[in-house]
This record gives sequence, structure tokens and C-alpha cells, in this order.
Amino acid sequence: MKKAWWKEAVVYQIYWRSFNDTSGNGFGDLNGVIEKLDYLKELGVDVLWLNPFYESPDVDNGYDISNYYAIMGKAGDFEVFNRLVSEVHARGMKMIMDLVVNHTSDQHPWFKESRSSKDSRKRDWYIWKDGVSGGPPNNWRSYFAPSAWEWDEQTDQYYFHSFAVEQPDLNWENRELREEIYNMMRFWLDKGIDGFRLDVINLLAKQKGFPDAEDPYALDYLGNNPGIHDYLHEMHEEVFKHYDIMTVGEIPFVGPENGVLYVGEDREELHTLFHFEVADDMPSWDMLRFKEIQKRWYEGLKGRGWNSQFLNNHDHTRQVTRYGNDGEYREESAKQLGLMLHTLPGIPYVYQGEEIGMTGVRFPSIEDYNDVAMKNKYKEEVDKDRDPEEVFEELLPLSRDNSRTPMHWTAERNAGFTSGTPWIKVNPNYKDINVEQALADSDSVFYFYKTLIALRKKHDVMVYGDFEDLSGQESCLYIYKRTLGDTTWLIALNHSDEEKDCPLLRDYETSLDQLIISNYEKDEKKQDKVRPYEGRLYSI
Repeated sequence: MKKAWWKEAVVYQIYWRSFNDTSGNGFGDLNGVIEKLDYLKELGVDVLWLNPFYESPDVDNGYDISNYYAIMGKAGDFEVFNRLVSEVHARGMKMIMDLVVNHTSDQHPWFKESRSSKDSRKRDWYIWKDGVSGGPPNNWRSYFAPSAWEWDEQTDQYYFHSFAVEQPDLNWENRELREEIYNMMRFWLDKGIDGFRLDVINLLAKQKGFPDAEDPYALDYLGNNPGIHDYLHEMHEEVFKHYDIMTVGEIPFVGPENGVLYVGEDREELHTLFHFEVADDMPSWDMLRFKEIQKRWYEGLKGRGWNSQFLNNHDHTRQVTRYGNDGEYREESAKQLGLMLHTLPGIPYVYQGEEIGMTGVRFPSIEDYNDVAMKNKYKEEVDKDRDPEEVFEELLPLSRDNSRTPMHWTAERNAGFTSGTPWIKVNPNYKDINVEQALADSDSVFYFYKTLIALRKKHDVMVYGDFEDLSGQESCLYIYKRTLGDTTWLIALNHSDEEKDCPLLRDYETSLDQLIISNYEKDEKKQDKVRPYEGRLYSI
């Protein structure tokens, strides 16, 4: 396996609208990112991933793009963007942009022209179909709506949308469209960015003939269809291979057997991917399932491709709330989850606020939420005469707004995020959990993450080391080795609220060379016991 800078990176995700507001309008902005670059440099991360800031009506928080060549007014302008890229590079970091090419906004000029007439030159840039028996062309659902089809009265056809009605899918079978997308990618890369995070990139190819789905609720028919690898290889040949960049694809509905087809180094498509066997398919912590997923992906990609490690992002509830303990053991479990993600095979991603142990949130009413997926699902279920309170409670744990509340900078008003009214409410616990407090405490989650990131820069075993799970069917303990050459590290994690015996540590007692990092004070009397949410990293 060849070395590469992006394999050795730690990526920090910036959901800019919730990161830092310098204008007082309640939305974060690119100036706000510039203002906090020294903080990110202090943490030690290598790559910043910014969520979309292209011009957009903001129906889906920027994932509905109306102009690929313009910057959303609330985010900034090109003068600020150019300064951001320059300042990031001046600090030895890199920046990748989130890019959505599966769909656009219905306000994009391309779509306006496409829907203007069946004879429009851009009609075939989107997917239009006649109805069947007075209804939609098939029974497919979209992520955000009961049907993936929307009737257009002007031209008497349906258009296809994998997400919101306002997000029509592009037709990747159209060569002219693809060339326009590649030109746009070059535009941004020529401005100095260091790569792309590609939104739902495996949805570009559609099933031929659009047959009815056996299970419309499964949604897996939306992705991984014939032709997708042709498109991505063409994208690599036309654009990616001509730049020293990082590409990561958001790829739902895959296991390692088809995931490797996207990131295999001999495939010439993408560098790495986000799969969702954990984040989408494991609603709460299941140690045995998690171990099995990690083992299967490691074996499936070993020597062939590169994985990504994450437990939360802008679409998934904060990890310490969903998979840890955000009460009594918040700090311990935040550190333990960090230790795990930074020592498993693959690129670790830190979602803003994760490095201080920020938690999910519970607002009192559906009116307090902005998440379009949550609000559409709430309406759909309530329209079935279900109890609104029951539906609300059901949707709370996995609402995307759990991770979208503003960054906690200080204990001051609005967590120091804005001097105005924030676009989404601040988590009420900001006075106890914030950056100012974390920087003043040498034992904080922040400094634990800083140490982990520094270790990764110094020790190749964290990046390129072989992986071996030693803990088998232990339901609370996760113990594994990373080995590179004559360097072997052993990681021991207790993912529970109780102290656990760890016989494996007794077995290795004579060969444990050094405790490199732990989230508890060392206790010689408890060498073979691990405390609640304890994590240890030893050299052997």
C-alpha cells in the first residue's frame, strides 16, 4: 500500500452555518472559519471539510445548489473565500469542499430551462417521465418524501427527486451535463482547494427502466446501479488525476465487497468513502455488531483501498449522546470514543464540537426543529392520524438537528457563537461545555484529542499498521492490536458503565511496554481491570 498525505490526515468537519458568526445575522460564515483557524491549528487537524456554501435557496441547508459558481450571501463572497484558502494553507492545513452533483435546486437556471418546455435544450439534463395509470412512473420513495416523483403542470410530466421536491436529480446519462460538471470541478480546484467530499455520489446512475421496487421503503434501489463506476472513472480521468487532492465519497447501501469498487487503488475512482453500516444501521451502541463491521471492512479493503472512521456528522446525532454516555461519564466516553476512532484502520473525522464532548439536544416542540427530513417525516406520520407526541418522541433521537446546534465557544450569551439570534437554538448545556472551559482544563476532551492527533503524526502504526481484534465475543470490551514492522500497539476499551475484568491484559502483562495514553489516571492495582468507558493505548 502506497503512502499518501490524505491517508495520514485527520479531517475536521466544519458545518459553517453553526460554527462561528462574525456578522451578527445568526448564521456562521466563512469569516468565522478564518477567525478560528488558529484554534484548529492548535488542535492539530490536517484537513478542513466545509459543508456546501454555494448559492442556494437553503431548503436543505445548502445541499440544494442554485449556482455552482457563486457563494451563498450569508456565507461570504469570493474575496473572503480566497482569503480563507490562503490562510488555511499558510497554517499548513488543507481544505476540501462538499459538492453535490446528484441533484440541484429547482431554482437552478438549468432546471428552470429544463422545465420550461419538453423541447428545451436542457430537458434531458434532468429526469422526466410520463405517469402510469394516472399516477407516478413507479412506487419509489425519496429520502425526504413519500414519492420520488413530482408532477409538473407546465409540461405534463413528472420529474425525479431522490431528496426534497425542491432538489431534482440530474441526468448523468447526458454527456453535455457531465462535461459541465467537470468544468465546474476544475473551476474550484484551480482556486486552490484540496479536494471534494462528494455527496451521495453513488446515486448518480439510475436503474434502467425505473421498475417498481419490491420494498419501496428500503431506498437501496437509489444507489450502486449499473453505470456508476463508468461515471466515477470518467470523473477521475477528466478531473481528479490532474490534481494532488483528496476525494471522499458519501456512499450509502454498501458493504466492503462493493465499497472496494469505489476506492480500490487500481480502480481510479475515489480515494476513500463514508459507508453507513454504523451511522445509519446501528441506532444505538452494539459492540458485537460494531466489531463485526470493523473486521469485515478491514479485511475487505486491506491492501486494496482506504476506509474512513466517523460516528457523527451533520446528519447524525452527536456520538457521545448516541453511542456513549452523555451524563455521568460524558468526558470519559467522549475520550474513549475518540481513542477508538483514531486507532482503528482508516482516516479519522472529527465533527465540530466533538473535540470538547458536545452532546445532542432535546427541544420541546417540532416547531423548534429545522431538519427538513424530520419535519417532512413528522407531517407524513401525523397525516396518518398517529399521535403527534408519539411521532415527535420517535423522531427525536436521530434528528439531524442534534448535531447542527451552534458551536460552544464560551459560557457567554449564545455560547459565543453569534451576537444576534442564532438560526437554530443553542444547546442549553453550553455554559458547562465550551471551548473556553476546555482550553483552561489540561485534562479536557480537547487536549486528549490533541494528543491523539499528535500521536498519529509521529507514529505510522496508527495509519498503516495491520489490525487484529483480540476480544472476539466480549460484549463490552474491545481489545485490538495495530502492528507495523517491529512496532505493536494494543488498545483496550471498556464500553460500559461498569468496571470490567480484562483477562487479556493479564495475558499481556509482561509484554506491556508503555502506557502511551489513557482517559483515566494509571492505577497499578487495577492493571487487569478497566473502569467505565476507560480506554488505554499501550506499546508492546
